[in-house]
Amino acid sequence: MKKILTIIGARPQIIKAAAISRAIKKDFKDQLTEVLVHTGQHYDENMSAVFFDELGIPKPNHQLRIGSGSHGAQTGEMLSAIEELILSEKPDGVVVYGDTNSTIAGSLAAVKLHVPVIHIEAGLRSFNKRMPEEINRIATDHFSTLLFSPTISGLNNLKEEGFKTIDRSGVAALNTPKVYHCGDIMYDNSIYFSEIADEQSSILEEHGVESNQYILSTVHRPSNTDNKENLKSILEALNEIAASNSMKIIFPIHPRTKGKIAELISEEFYQEISENILFIPPVSFLDMIKLEKHASSVVTDSGGVQKEAYFFKKNCVILREETEWVEILEQKAAITAGANKEKILQAFEDLKSNKCDFPNIFGDGNASEFICEKIIEAI
Repeated sequence: MKKILTIIGARPQIIKAAAISRAIKKDFKDQLTEVLVHTGQHYDENMSAVFFDELGIPKPNHQLRIGSGSHGAQTGEMLSAIEELILSEKPDGVVVYGDTNSTIAGSLAAVKLHVPVIHIEAGLRSFNKRMPEEINRIATDHFSTLLFSPTISGLNNLKEEGFKTIDRSGVAALNTPKVYHCGDIMYDNSIYFSEIADEQSSILEEHGVESNQYILSTVHRPSNTDNKENLKSILEALNEIAASNSMKIIFPIHPRTKGKIAELISEEFYQEISENILFIPPVSFLDMIKLEKHASSVVTDSGGVQKEAYFFKKNCVILREETEWVEILEQKAAITAGANKEKILQAFEDLKSNKCDFPNIFGDGNASEFICEKIIEAI
């Protein structure tokens, strides 16, 4: 029996962990045991705890409750606490997801203790090292013994960075890592939870909108929320898009975004845009799936939401200058526009005329089973 210590903290990681936990419970419970560690990086009830119940994820074995703070303080606290857990739990491997402070803390603690790091969503690159997420993902990949890339471009990025032993046979080691193209576990989740969301979520009715009669938007990245000009430019663009298309913008508001709007945006402007932009509290994963599935289109700076928009065949304006998910740009299903109002408006109009067939580029819906098999085989 192999033991893995899974590190989660941010909302997307909790959701991603559902796929692996579900696969272990269904097909690998006699070969893998999972110890779940929640760092507390996201501490809002609707952005964290509710997901464990809704997605059927086992409750965390360890709650670190570290919460917010500067990058250095938060990462340092996590590093110390995770190191203690690795020493006491003695796992065969440590699983980390994506590119957050929880990811870098978990991977650094493990590699220093010579415990194999298993990185899910390896190889993704924005090629913008000013983003803390880019630093986290690059470093984590180079700390890792098993790397699972959701896309071919991610696999190619790792090859470019010197990973020579791609999908090699035998047991993996830090100096001879194994790298796989596995497909995307969030595609697994989207398939699994889509019908459940339609049955259980009443989010559309609660907010008085109908399928394909609204636009979904999310904004949370510091480069967009902490800069007054950028934040106002995005909100002005959203307001114009809603007005010119006679549709409401449904805007589940991240706690930091809510705080920055209150701090940086005048009450008069907020009241003006609130006629077209419906700001709602953070939503559950099933509600978000339903909002994505039934939106006419999506405007977001979230890496996860832009990809899920593709899963549900929705065009997406990306409120960033670059994206890790270059495939959706290549398919002309999305356009990067940054925080520039005119670029956002132009991208939205251009996407109306782009014809994308949304080919399946994110795997076959069985990435989590593949990952579990390789963990058992390779560590």
